[in-house]
Amino acid sequence: GLSGAEQMKTLVASQTVDIPDGIKVTARCREVSVTGPRGELHRSFKHTNLDIQIIDGGKKVKVELWFGNRKQLACIRTVCSHIKNMIVGVTKGYQ
Repeated sequence: GLSGAEQMKTLVASQTVDIPDGIKVTARCREVSVTGPRGELHRSFKHTNLDIQIIDGGKKVKVELWFGNRKQLACIRTVCSHIKNMIVGVTKGYQ
C-alpha cells in the first residue's frame, strides 16, 4: 500500500501544453527552456508550487499542481500560457 506521506500528496489539477514539431522543451526544477528555429527562451517558475514535466517523448509539457488552493489553480493556467507564449516566441518570433 501507499505510505502515509504518499497519500497526503493529492493531485489537484494538471494541464498539458502541446509541443509542436521542431521545438525542444526541457524542464528541470521548475526551470523551463524552449528551443526553436528562432532561438531559445528560459523562464523560471520557482515561485510556484508546480511540477513541470515533459511527457509523451517530448511531445507535451505537463504542469501539475499538488494540494493547491484556488489561487494556485489560477497559477497553473498562467504557467501554461507562459509556456505557450514561449513556444510561439521561438517559432514565429514576437511581433
